[in-house]
Amino acid sequence: MGKSLKKFLKIFVPIAFGLFLVWYSYNSTTPEERKQIIHYISNASPLWVSISVIIGILSHISRAIRWKYLLEPLGYRPKTVNTIFIVLISYFANLGIPRSGEILRATALTTYEKVPFEKGFGTIVTERVIDLLMLLIIITITLVLQTDFILGFLEERGVNIIGAIGILLVGIVGLFLGSYIIRKSKSPLAIKLKEFLNGLKEGVLSLFKMKNKWPFILHTLFIWIAYFGMFWVIKYTVEETIPLSLGELLVAFVAGAFAMSTTNGGIGLYPIAVSAALGIYGISSVSGDAFGWIMWIAQTLMVVVFGTISFLVLPLLNRNR
Repeated sequence: MGKSLKKFLKIFVPIAFGLFLVWYSYNSTTPEERKQIIHYISNASPLWVSISVIIGILSHISRAIRWKYLLEPLGYRPKTVNTIFIVLISYFANLGIPRSGEILRATALTTYEKVPFEKGFGTIVTERVIDLLMLLIIITITLVLQTDFILGFLEERGVNIIGAIGILLVGIVGLFLGSYIIRKSKSPLAIKLKEFLNGLKEGVLSLFKMKNKWPFILHTLFIWIAYFGMFWVIKYTVEETIPLSLGELLVAFVAGAFAMSTTNGGIGLYPIAVSAALGIYGISSVSGDAFGWIMWIAQTLMVVVFGTISFLVLPLLNRNR
């Protein structure tokens, strides 16, 4: 397979998959259900949607400031306003081409702050490693908070507690066995996996060598609290989701996080994943779909609007560079 075809498929397949899921979601509902969903979306409280958008913007600003802490040990001190606009542009770019935002982000930093591309890109990789670690922590917290419900859910489907523990133990043993095989193997795939795991390790260890590690940690916590916060407030836009607890919403939040990484900005899949997660707790598909679509539309519009503004303003602010 040629490189040009691979590039085309990497761009086309996620977009096509997302559009297919939008079509699937539309056709899997009755005309009456669609009317109800549209009613929920069109009558969503502007106050709560606005609060969600504001929290989202604050998370992006915090990410831009946190990025500076990674660049400072390399000897670079970019303008905060530049890093904010660059981060917003990168999210906007990712809506069109998956992971293109990271490349554009490092390129823009080179253009406007004279940071070598490979160094800028390295800090972005470190960021992703830290964010992956945070997601794993959130998944762990979710499992702890929802242990009783998850076990009950499994028992209802014929999986007893002993069986669940057995599956967990097999998974842990498999993980250690797999890591051992990867370390000893010389295959190209194993080498790539080792490089990835080493990158994870280096990214985490680099945090402890950082001069401003505590501000970095605080911004990291704020970013992920904000991510959940903008998800939390949307529950007040749909009557049936208002009583949902922290743990129940965390399950839907994790489902949405995985959906965001599968298609461009979660198009099509995000509302489906969130609705399916909420359905576990007895939330109707109509309310679940409405919640997912309100959340996705609000955050996508935020990225499009502020990403476009940043794309236009960034060159003007740096016209002498």
